[in-house]
Amino acid sequence: MFDAIRPAVAARTRLLTPDLRGFGDGAPVSDETPDLTVLADDVLAGLDAAGIARAIVGGVSMGGYVALNLLRRHPDRIAGLVLADTRSGADDEAALDRRRAVAERADRGDIATGPDAIAPLVADTVSDLVRADLAAIAGVVPAATVAWGQRAMAARPDTTAVLAATTVPVLVVVGEKDVITPPTVAREMAATAPEAELVELAGVGHLSPAEDPVGFADALIGWLSRRF
Repeated sequence: MFDAIRPAVAARTRLLTPDLRGFGDGAPVSDETPDLTVLADDVLAGLDAAGIARAIVGGVSMGGYVALNLLRRHPDRIAGLVLADTRSGADDEAALDRRRAVAERADRGDIATGPDAIAPLVADTVSDLVRADLAAIAGVVPAATVAWGQRAMAARPDTTAVLAATTVPVLVVVGEKDVITPPTVAREMAATAPEAELVELAGVGHLSPAEDPVGFADALIGWLSRRF
């Protein structure tokens, strides 16, 4: 999902985009209780292996939850935070019910794949090429990963107080047409973090770095130039 921003961002800073457990080249999900801490610890182990003591950590959607998990548990390792199309609050009952239903269907092998998995996430103006690229990514995600991930996200705590207490620079990015974590949620996060900047990308949905790589890269590089 970050391939399109890589050339521009790599000219400004080192960009590491590890596959989370269950996705791409990441290790498969295990029989451990679903918990985003497992994914955060994988990221931490990757930083250790690369000899990186502190990093600007960020993510989109579930990746943002993982970044917030790291901020909550290992604030000394976080130099800055990028939260894109995500939220710091825990799920409400309606969201929990939806996650449980998706996880139970995934247990039976019933998951949305390809274009059907992407359509609810992206803006209606996204090109067919971008849709095809994202559908190819979604098409190889195992049902077990979907089930585990939904349960892990449902179990995550509210990290709003953690975000309010951090002193590191925070960049909040959101797509104008994101219906999963809409701009109102992003504005609340930006107002919560003491050192936050907010960028809203016009005409963009929930997967902003893939939908508008130029806008996302510009927002990130501009923030890096001002803050680091």
